[in-house]
Amino acid sequence: MNDRLYMQMALDLAARGKGRTSPNPMVGAVIVKGDKVIASGYHRKPGTAHAEAAALKKAGAMAEGARLYVNLEPCCHTEKRTPPCTKAVIQSGIKEVVVAMIDPNPKVSGKGLKELRKAGIKTRTGVMKAKAIKLNEAFIKHMTRKRPFVILKIAQSLDGKIATAGGESKWITGPQARTLVHKLRNEVDALLVGIGTVLKDDPSLDCRVRGGKDPYRIIVDSRLRISLNSKVLKHDDGRTIIATTAKAGRHKLNALERLGARVLVTREARSSTRSCSLSRQKL
Repeated sequence: MNDRLYMQMALDLAARGKGRTSPNPMVGAVIVKGDKVIASGYHRKPGTAHAEAAALKKAGAMAEGARLYVNLEPCCHTEKRTPPCTKAVIQSGIKEVVVAMIDPNPKVSGKGLKELRKAGIKTRTGVMKAKAIKLNEAFIKHMTRKRPFVILKIAQSLDGKIATAGGESKWITGPQARTLVHKLRNEVDALLVGIGTVLKDDPSLDCRVRGGKDPYRIIVDSRLRISLNSKVLKHDDGRTIIATTAKAGRHKLNALERLGARVLVTREARSSTRSCSLSRQKL
């Protein structure tokens, strides 16, 4: 039961990084000595200390002989901005590492635990594995299938319609649903809409959660019908991207780029994403 208690603490800590760690996973770490938590940490954003390193730094010399609970296998590779966590764990004197799940990253995937065991550290896996998988489902899909994790957001009435007979759809949902939408925007990398939504609703496509972050805004617009006065073009953060085709006019494309939008030009209206090329700017 104590294993589950400490692992839940690690999962809760990891979740604090939701929407901030991409393309890295969300990871939390808890260091326990006897039955007392002596330190904890979580990964805040790419380039910053990993959860294990943050917790070990807080624990200092007290980490010797302690147990480390972490929701994802400690990393062991060097192809990143931060040092491998396995080295820090070994040097700290930790006697046991309890992991919820193996890292799906092929650069780690069991190698981290193997390195720890080789150094004489006891390891256990599978504690609250299902919750750990659910927490990092987007990262897992990216690592195992090389595809983005997609959430479909749709508002519909009880009879299955997404608009009234007159075409009205802006307030088909209530305050709770709209709050959820902004919560999701705070947690994802990007959101995508068609040009019809932009022309009909003129949305800002921003995040209105206090302390939240705006995702990338991607608009599919094959003929660049978007108005240059659209709210979505008022942002000055370089996060508005318009996917169009060679059928779009060069004059309009240039005007959009002057407004700070990034324009992706595809070969055909229905071509795959593999045929996309950036116009002038790189993501």
